[in-house]
Amino acid sequence: MHRRPNNTKKRKVKTKGTVLYLALLMGLSLMAQEAERPNIVLIMCDDLGWADVGFNGNADIATPHLDRLAAQGAIFKRFYSGGAVCSPTRASCLTGRNPYRMGIYTANAGHMKPQEITLPELLQGAGYATGHFGKWHLGTLTTTIEDSNRGRPRDFSHYSPPSANGYNAYFVTEAKVPTYDPMIRPRVFDTLKGENLRFGWAAVEDRKAPKELMSYGSHYWYGREQLELNNLEGSDSRVIMDRVMPFVRSTVRAHQPFFAAVWFHTPHLPLVATKVQRDRYAHLPYKQQLLYASITSMDEQVGRLWAQLEALGQAENTMLWFCSDNGPENGTPGSSGPFRERKRSLYEGGVRVPGFVIWPNKIKAGTLDFPAVTSDYLPTILDYLDMEYPDDRPLDGISLKEALEGRIQKREKAIGFQNGKKRSWVSQQYKLISNDGGETYELYNLIQDKGETRNIAEKYKNKVNIMKADLLAWIQSCRQSDAEMDY
Repeated sequence: MHRRPNNTKKRKVKTKGTVLYLALLMGLSLMAQEAERPNIVLIMCDDLGWADVGFNGNADIATPHLDRLAAQGAIFKRFYSGGAVCSPTRASCLTGRNPYRMGIYTANAGHMKPQEITLPELLQGAGYATGHFGKWHLGTLTTTIEDSNRGRPRDFSHYSPPSANGYNAYFVTEAKVPTYDPMIRPRVFDTLKGENLRFGWAAVEDRKAPKELMSYGSHYWYGREQLELNNLEGSDSRVIMDRVMPFVRSTVRAHQPFFAAVWFHTPHLPLVATKVQRDRYAHLPYKQQLLYASITSMDEQVGRLWAQLEALGQAENTMLWFCSDNGPENGTPGSSGPFRERKRSLYEGGVRVPGFVIWPNKIKAGTLDFPAVTSDYLPTILDYLDMEYPDDRPLDGISLKEALEGRIQKREKAIGFQNGKKRSWVSQQYKLISNDGGETYELYNLIQDKGETRNIAEKYKNKVNIMKADLLAWIQSCRQSDAEMDY
């Protein structure tokens, strides 16, 4: 394995099990104890479009709890997911690095490698209790049974549960599940309404008719090879929050700060809702009823979490981030608003997502036009905690602290994206994008043309050449990281 020369004075971490690594974490713990230690919550939705929330202007979907929190925090008008699909974004959230640096190129590809330094590991070493709840999608969770997309008996190739990546506690599925009754599905669908296994269905409310039901094929896990079998009925968002709440209460009682990743499956397909949930949207087409009801149900659980933090006297001591993992799924009523295209695309509609952060009395309320991305989570949180990243490997994210404090208005470091043959390079003002592996490029002025309707590449050839050179250099850096030259 090739190793880079260490030309900096920063401390190096070789692998997760070394004495050096533990010593560094102990040092980080002492540093964090001297600084303020807020609780940290990362909430992420799955396939929620930029325009699927009230705080971005949607007047049809009820998201009152998210809207109230967003109004008290900083709303990002240009918040980007680290990838155009699920798993890559999730990897960027936990590492501060682009997913192409670690082989997580798309959903159900690769896994969290043991050499990667994760945010929960760093916070765990700084005295935080760490918990992950909901969707994982960064590796398989079992080697004993068939589970979800990739879990197979005796298959260790992608086994990487949350406990191997810095989490004390977890309650997760490998990948997607229905948004209601997450472990089951009906045998028969109402095809006249457009129901099917992929899109969704009305919740089966007669639970006394087991012949109408069958397993969805996924499981919830709360430990290594430990299946959860209880309290798995009803709203999936509520099922998830039922595990978050005791984790929060126990850490508060222990006078310990906590880090919680709450990654809802909603509103990823299949969408499922009860008649009571759908009735709120009975005036709309059936597919909209399923989508909107699922989002509103998730919103209620966000409100439930914040109410619990308020009751425990922890709301003002909690930094909560909210975003989606990519744009809305194709063929659904989800909306990317004024932005071009949707999930799987590197145009704005595929990667510009709803996002805000709230930390009462610490982060000023208002809107922010500063471009931000999920890779920024790790460096920003470390900055607020006065902690250093313990390695010299490349990070793609930056600290947003100065932007949130109003001390800078322009992002100097561009944001890179890759998805198969698609690649793009986003600066404060411009986006360079190629959809054919670099054979041709388009250029858009995102300030003047947020819908990406006017390709100005021919007019600004020099700008294209400069951005293209930077993009290609970044892609080469990602390839070196992917070849494990960072470790």
